[in-house]
Amino acid sequence: MTSPLASGGTGTPVRTVRRRAIRVSDGELVSVDTEAGLAVVVRPRVAGVDLAGWLRDHRAQVERLLHERGAIRLRGFGVATAADFEAVSHSLGPGLLDYVYGSTPRSREKGSVYTSTEYPPDQVIPQHNEMAYSRRWPMKLWFFCKIAAAAGGETPLADSRRVLARLDPGLRRRFAERGVRYVRNYGGGLDLSWQQVFETDRREQVESVCRTLRITYEWLPHDRLRTWQVCQAVANHPVTGEAAWFNQAHLFHPSNLPADVRESLLATAGQNDLPRNALYGDGSPIEDAALEEIRAAFAAETVAEPWAGGEVLLIDNVLMSHGRRPYDGPRKVLVAMTDPNPDPDADADAEREDVQ
Repeated sequence: MTSPLASGGTGTPVRTVRRRAIRVSDGELVSVDTEAGLAVVVRPRVAGVDLAGWLRDHRAQVERLLHERGAIRLRGFGVATAADFEAVSHSLGPGLLDYVYGSTPRSREKGSVYTSTEYPPDQVIPQHNEMAYSRRWPMKLWFFCKIAAAAGGETPLADSRRVLARLDPGLRRRFAERGVRYVRNYGGGLDLSWQQVFETDRREQVESVCRTLRITYEWLPHDRLRTWQVCQAVANHPVTGEAAWFNQAHLFHPSNLPADVRESLLATAGQNDLPRNALYGDGSPIEDAALEEIRAAFAAETVAEPWAGGEVLLIDNVLMSHGRRPYDGPRKVLVAMTDPNPDPDADADAEREDVQ
């Protein structure tokens, strides 16, 4: 199997490297299966292995494996509660991140451990990289399957490097040069309220978050809010240097909605007041053909594996997208986010300070 590497400037794949099995343990406590599927699978060989402790002790090797493959499944380690999962999520980083400026409904389970997106079970959640509609995002995502669905409910994965490689070079270039403009309108009962998204009912706190994240905002009548921001379409991994398709244009664009819902929203709110929209960074519309090609690239690279109760899934958020399949019966998957990406505006801020 191969994984495409890409040049830092254009995001165009230039060569491939052969994946290899990486030994990450003494060979006694765990087994590491690098041929099981898209994600590496790690299982205990003996009972009672402390997963959080094992991850801490083998952090460098685990990070190396994650950067190569993009996802690691940790099965059979006896993780049973939100507290267990929280401890595991802390094992490779200093702390968990809050879901501020989120785009989907979630509930806090414990501390900064959240439920996964609370959409009806009959709906598909398309492939996406978490918070790729922002300039700040978590580098690592941790998922914990507390209750596996009776049928369906998988969290599919797609390698974002391979998605990028599938796209037409002209499309890649256009998106990389222009970026993606995300426009969001809060209020009116059509989507999440600004109070939910920013986890506060104080306008000054919203404005502070927007300034920190370089989001432009505008308060509208009737306690409504509009925000917009131009973000990356392609991201270069800060450790490996590999380029990956990293945006949510195909989710935010109204073509992601069922036709009847889209027509109703346009009739009710109009183009400018849609709850969310995606444009090129210069404000021009994204072509339908481009969005169809993007969705087809995701579909071609998506792999779905059933959850096992108690399983933990660790994802590199730049290298691997995730989604959700419809399901039957009870299902509970928790999520935690760690390791914020390096601030892309820090260098520009430093340059401005030097000039001053």
